Amino acid sequence: MTENQLEHELLPLPQSSFAQPPPPDRPQGPHQNQLLQSLNQHDIPLHPPSDPDSSTQNRQRLPDQSQRWTNHRRLILLVLLGSLLWAIVLVLVYYSQQDVQTQSKETTPTEKVTQCLSKACQRASVRLYTSVDPFSHPCDYFLITCGSDRPWPTTRGKQRGDGPPLNLQRQPKGAEMRKKKKEQNLDGNMKGEEILDRKNALMRYLQKALESNSTSGSAVQKVKDFYRSCLDTKSIETAGVEPFLTLVQQLGGWGISGQWNHSDFNSTLKVLIRQYASFPFFNLYVGRDPNEILRGTNRKYIQIDEPDLLIPIAWNNKTQKSIAKTQTLIPFLALCQRYLALLGAPSGSNIVHVGMFISLSSELAVATSPLSYRLLNGLLYQRISIKELANEAPVIDWLGCLQAAFHPHPVRPEDHVLLHNLPYIVQMSNVIQKWLTKHELRSSGPLRTFMFLNLLHTFTPALDSRFRETERRFYLALGHTVPEVPRWKHCITETEKGFDIVLPHILTDMATQRKAEEMLENIFSIFKTKFNHLDWGDYNSQQSLMKKVHSLTPRLWTQTESKRESELDLLFSEVNISTRSYFSNYIQLLDLQRQRRNRLFNQTQEDDIFSVRPFHSGNEVIFPMGMFVPPFFHETYPRAMNYGILGIFIAKDIFHLLLQDNPSLSEAGTAMAECVWAHYLSTTGRAGGGNATVLSAVQRREIWLQYSALQVAFQAYQQSLQRQPEDSALLHLSLTHLFLTSFAQVDCDTEPYGDSMPLEPSFMITVLCSTSTLCPATLECPSKTQLHSLKACLPHSS
Repeated sequence: MTENQLEHELLPLPQSSFAQPPPPDRPQGPHQNQLLQSLNQHDIPLHPPSDPDSSTQNRQRLPDQSQRWTNHRRLILLVLLGSLLWAIVLVLVYYSQQDVQTQSKETTPTEKVTQCLSKACQRASVRLYTSVDPFSHPCDYFLITCGSDRPWPTTRGKQRGDGPPLNLQRQPKGAEMRKKKKEQNLDGNMKGEEILDRKNALMRYLQKALESNSTSGSAVQKVKDFYRSCLDTKSIETAGVEPFLTLVQQLGGWGISGQWNHSDFNSTLKVLIRQYASFPFFNLYVGRDPNEILRGTNRKYIQIDEPDLLIPIAWNNKTQKSIAKTQTLIPFLALCQRYLALLGAPSGSNIVHVGMFISLSSELAVATSPLSYRLLNGLLYQRISIKELANEAPVIDWLGCLQAAFHPHPVRPEDHVLLHNLPYIVQMSNVIQKWLTKHELRSSGPLRTFMFLNLLHTFTPALDSRFRETERRFYLALGHTVPEVPRWKHCITETEKGFDIVLPHILTDMATQRKAEEMLENIFSIFKTKFNHLDWGDYNSQQSLMKKVHSLTPRLWTQTESKRESELDLLFSEVNISTRSYFSNYIQLLDLQRQRRNRLFNQTQEDDIFSVRPFHSGNEVIFPMGMFVPPFFHETYPRAMNYGILGIFIAKDIFHLLLQDNPSLSEAGTAMAECVWAHYLSTTGRAGGGNATVLSAVQRREIWLQYSALQVAFQAYQQSLQRQPEDSALLHLSLTHLFLTSFAQVDCDTEPYGDSMPLEPSFMITVLCSTSTLCPATLECPSKTQLHSLKACLPHSS
C-alpha cells in the first residue's frame, strides 16, 4: 500500500483527535486486519509504549489528529455560513416584497411601472444601490457644501455619521482633493468621481465602442483598426526610430546623415505641407473674417499665422520684442541633442547641426509677437491677395504652397487671404533668404535640418516612448505641468483628428435619438412656459429676452445628415489601415487632417465630436449627440432616471446659454434665492449665527437658476408621464423617488458653473419637496428645530 492509499484509509475513521487506539485484545475485522498489516509495514506503532517516554510520543501524534478535527470544523462552518447566506437572501426577498408594496403606495394613479432589466439598467441599479438615498438620512445628506470632501462611505442605507464640519465658505482644498481623485480614476473603470464627468463619460463610451468586436461598415472598421494600432504600444516600441529614418531617406535625406539630395527649398516645403501637414515656417487655417460676420457673410478664407516654433520664447514688455532667454535655451539644447542621438546621428556633428538649428529658430522667434500685442496693433485679419503676398515675402512660393495644402480646393493668385502678423511674414522671408545665400552652410543644409526636425516633432506621437519622454522632460525643465493622459484617451483624440465624420455614427442610434429628441422637446417646452411667468423688472429687457427664447427651437445634432454609412465607406475606400504599423497609419491620418481642413470651406461651423454642452446657432439651440451617453442617459433607462440626471443638466445648460447676456436677477428671483439660502442656513443649524455667509449676486443667480432647472426637468418629466403613463423603474423605487435619487448623484464640482454655487445642488431636493406633494417621504429632521419655512416664500409646485 502506498503512502497516499494509507492516508485515504486513515482519514474516514470517526475518531476524536484525542481518542486512544483500541486495546490489543479487541476483536479485529478483516478490514482492520488489513489496515493493521499496512501500519506495521510502515513502522507505525499501534499500542502505547510501556517506557516512560510514551507520553511524549503520544503528544507527537496529536498534531495530525488535530488537523483532521480542524478540517471537520471548517466543513461545519461552511455549512453554517451557507445556511446563513440563504437566510439573508430570504430576508432580502421578504423585505423587497414589502418594499414593492410600500413603493406602490407612493406611485401616483397615473403611473404604470415595470422593472427595467436591461444590462444598462442593471449597472445603473448597482450605482444607485451603492449610493446614499437622500430620503433615508435627510438630516445629514444635504449639509455638504460645494467643494468640500465627503469623508463618509456611500453605501445605500448606512448611516453617514455626523457629517463633516460645516463651513459655509467654499473649501478649495476639498475640491482639489476631489480633482486628484478624478485624475487617479481616469485609467480605471467608470466608478466613483469619474461617473459624474460628462466629458469623461463620452470618452469611455467611445472607448467601449472602438474596442468592441461588433460588425460595422468598412469606414467604421477602419476607425477601429486605427485606434487599435495606436493602442499597440508593443509594436510601436519594437519599430523604434526606423520608420522615421526611412521616411527621411524617401524625402532625399538630410545633412545630419551626410548624404542628402540638394533639392529646391520650396519643393521640399511643398511636399512636407501636402503629404505630412508639417508647417515649419507658418501656420494655415480656414475661417471667416469677423468684419464680414457682422454683415451676415459666411465666406471662409485661408488664414496665415505664425508657426508653432519649437524654441521657447518670451515677450519683453519694455522693448516690445520677443526674446529667447538663456535659462530656457539650456533645456532646449539638451532636447535637440537628445533627438539627434535617438536618430543615430554621429555625436561629433551633433553640436554643429544643433547650433545652426537654434540660431535659425532664434532669428525667426524675435519676429513673433503675442496675440494681445497683435490685437492691440491691428495685425490680425489683414486682407491681402496671394499675388501681393508673394511680393511682400518672395522667398516662399505662396501659390504653390497653398495649392499643396488645400488640394483639390482651387487656389488662384487673385484670391485673398487673411494674415495675422505681416511683419513676421516679411522677416521670415528675409531670414530664409539670408540662410539660403550663405555659401559656407550649403553643405550642411541648415534649412533642411530645420524642416526635418519640425517634421520629427509632427511624428513624435507615432514614435516610441523615448521621444515622448524626451519631450516631457523638456517641458518639465521649463516649469510646465505635463498631465498624464491614459493611452486609450490619447488614441481616441488622435483617431478623431482624421476620422471626425465617422465617429458620430458610433454615437448615433435611432432608438436613442428618438428618446433624446422627445426629452429635448419636453424640456424646452416647459422652459418656454416658465419664461412666460418670469418678472425681469425691466419691461424692454424682458420682451427682448422673451422674443429671443420663443424664436429658438432645439435640435439634436447627430452629425449624420450629410453622410450615410454607405457614403462614408466610399469616401474612405482608398484609406488602407495596417493592423501592425501605427507609423504608416499616422501618415494617412495627416492626409485625412488635410482633407478635414478643406471641408471647412463648405461648413457653417466646425463640429466637435467631444462636445457635451449645447450651443446657439442662428435660431436653433444645438444639442450634441455626445451628451446622451451612459451613465447619464440610455435608451433603456427609465425616463425618470434620464430626466433626473441628464434632463436637469440640459435645463441648466439652457438657462446658462440663453441668460449669459442677462446677468441681472429680478426681485422675485432674488427673493427666491434668499428664501432657499435661509432654509439652508436653518437646516444646517447656522441660522442666526454671526458667521453666516452673505450671498453675492452671482451666487443668488446660480441658486435661482439651479432650482429653476430642477423645476423645469421635474415638470417636463411629469408632462412626459401625462402623454405616456408607462415607465420602467429600478430597485422598486417610485418614479418620483427614482427621479430625485438619480439627481442626488450629481456633483456640483463636475460643472463649470459649480464655483458659483454655495451649496450642493442636491439640497434643492429639500426645497422642491417642501412645496410638492409628489415626494416619497418628508425631508425634515425631527431632531432639529426648523427655524425657517419654505412654504412662506415659495409657490406650491404641485
